[in-house]
Amino acid sequence: MSMTPRQRILAALEHRQPDRLPVDFAGTDCSSLHAVAYGRLRRKLAIEPRPIRLACLTQQAVEADGEVQDRFGGDAVGLYFHPRQWRRWDGGYGAPVEVPAQWQPEQLPDGSAVVRGPDGTALAKRTAGGHYFDPVHFPLADLASPEELAGRAQVFERWDWPAVMDESVAEYAARARSLYQSTDRAVSASWRMHYLQAGQLLRGYEQFMVDLLTDERLVRAVLDRLHAAYLERAGRFLAALGDWFDIVFFTDDLGTQQGPLVSPELYRRLLKPYWAELIGLVRSRGKKVLMHSCGAVAEFIPDLIEIGVDALNPVQITAAGMAPERLKREFGRDIAFWGGGVSTQGVLDKAPAAQVRQEVRRNLDAFAPGGGFVFTQVHNIQADVPAENIIAAFDAARDFGSKA
Repeated sequence: MSMTPRQRILAALEHRQPDRLPVDFAGTDCSSLHAVAYGRLRRKLAIEPRPIRLACLTQQAVEADGEVQDRFGGDAVGLYFHPRQWRRWDGGYGAPVEVPAQWQPEQLPDGSAVVRGPDGTALAKRTAGGHYFDPVHFPLADLASPEELAGRAQVFERWDWPAVMDESVAEYAARARSLYQSTDRAVSASWRMHYLQAGQLLRGYEQFMVDLLTDERLVRAVLDRLHAAYLERAGRFLAALGDWFDIVFFTDDLGTQQGPLVSPELYRRLLKPYWAELIGLVRSRGKKVLMHSCGAVAEFIPDLIEIGVDALNPVQITAAGMAPERLKREFGRDIAFWGGGVSTQGVLDKAPAAQVRQEVRRNLDAFAPGGGFVFTQVHNIQADVPAENIIAAFDAARDFGSKA
């Protein structure tokens, strides 16, 4: 029996056999495309030129047009935070880009660009010739003791909810309802909440990793306040959005390509309890949870299953211990895999199209049997990926996954 895209995605997350392979084409801001690659793809598809809207300002990843999603059989669509007003920006990407009106990169003489806060502090920077706006300001870098947090409450109020995305919760909910009613795709709400990564961005990457090993009291004080802000915000979102979405998309990178970023013991003691409560709140409202965690994260998968994660993304199949066959065999009954369809390192970016198709088929053979798999590439498609390879990958998914 034929399924709608929404039914197909939900079947995968519930480990039911879908009518065909579920596909995510730019349905989250970690399964999207850099604006350069997307502009190149649209030109290849002879789509009428028009501005490209960014879903993620840091990664310069796009919100895909409906007609492009249709072309590649996308079954999911992202629900992102929006500003009340958009403006056009020349990012140097060969096509005009739409960004929040309050987001104003300043071009510097050396060819780099910087985004400043209201007080002039540099918050993010794109290097000359670079493709991303990397964070360069860590607001709690100078924190010396938990007691100093008493005067820093404003840091947590909008953390991971950028101030330039200035729509109200009511406006966000109204867009969710409109999107849900206008599409039969599964709606994935990107809430940009995380704990390990948030600590790194609040304190500085290196300093927070040191904190985790040397100052548990400070770590808990920071994360307690962050967690309280997240729970309050999630409660507001859940109440306002009601049934007008299907999935909450969370992110927290736990791995490098060679192994875990932190020990499983440290994760279970200092990070997992926060996630368990937040995910429990979402699941209590009947919503699915998709967790993005890059790298070699196989050691954490039993923990993700235990706290209620329905699906793992991006499934970085080239990282240590992340072979598709192993993941499916050991964990495929209890968690779905949303990604891992084709590697973006060395295959999608560099291999000939025929090899791209071969890798897609090989990964489908490992992941797809019995359901529990949503096809998409490993993380966002980067700026150097040829349009021909994007087409080859998703056409292969259609060809080889027509009978799931």
